[in-house]
Amino acid sequence: MVNPNESETPQPRRLIDRLPPQWAGEGAALLAMVLVALWAVLRPAPEVLPDFSEIERADVLKASFFEFLAPIVASENERVFDQRRTLLEIAPEVDDGRPLPLLDRHWMRKLSAEYELDWPGDSREETLALLQRRVDVVPEPLALVQAAKESGWGRSRFARQGNNLFGHWCYVRGCGIVPSRRNQDAAHEVAAFDSVRHSVRRYINNLNTHPSYLPLRRIREAEREANVEPRALSLADGLIRYSERREAYVEEIKQIIRSNRELIRRAMGEASPSADTLASADTGA
Repeated sequence: MVNPNESETPQPRRLIDRLPPQWAGEGAALLAMVLVALWAVLRPAPEVLPDFSEIERADVLKASFFEFLAPIVASENERVFDQRRTLLEIAPEVDDGRPLPLLDRHWMRKLSAEYELDWPGDSREETLALLQRRVDVVPEPLALVQAAKESGWGRSRFARQGNNLFGHWCYVRGCGIVPSRRNQDAAHEVAAFDSVRHSVRRYINNLNTHPSYLPLRRIREAEREANVEPRALSLADGLIRYSERREAYVEEIKQIIRSNRELIRRAMGEASPSADTLASADTGA
């Protein structure tokens, strides 16, 4: 008797039906391994720091450094801005006290962890306010100039050996490069990164999370509230604790921004500003 639930026409056997029975339970793991292998082959190659020490002319060195780094900074800023855009889309639901959908709750927990917070924390509203302050971009000119300053225009030992452009430290043995002049009782190392992009991502996250840079985040927040795009020269005032030189360091960063304004704009792909714009200390670059 023919089962009415079965087709009388033989169906082609699926690939998994042709596998030995003992392989059936391993199908998901096998698929995962294939996907991981494909990702390893197809993912973008990490950015390799050029040998800037071979460039003798100062103007060529500066232009080359900015042109190499600007697209990476822009890409990482775009990643952060995408996070911010989604955060602001979810914010009204939190402000209204509505329960978040499952996927939004998962996304908020993941975002909060990246920015060193817990979701929902003691208060959803307070955590949301902290996220809105932290999840934001760092002006490209500021990132480019700090990278130049901290890495000697990409020529320092730590830049060449560890892709470290911003002087980040780490505190686990073997996590990076031991400074040659480190005190005997010190335990820090200069962090090493797999790529320049990882160094840039750490830098942006560091400014967005470390207590030392709360002044920078408050300046940026105030500019957002005033409907002003975050400006490099303004946010530089929040770097007072980036260096032991304090005010002198901040002023040096500002001066490098001002004196390299045209090179920075070219690297960012912007049109040349007018003389009036270049003379203004309040412009974004």
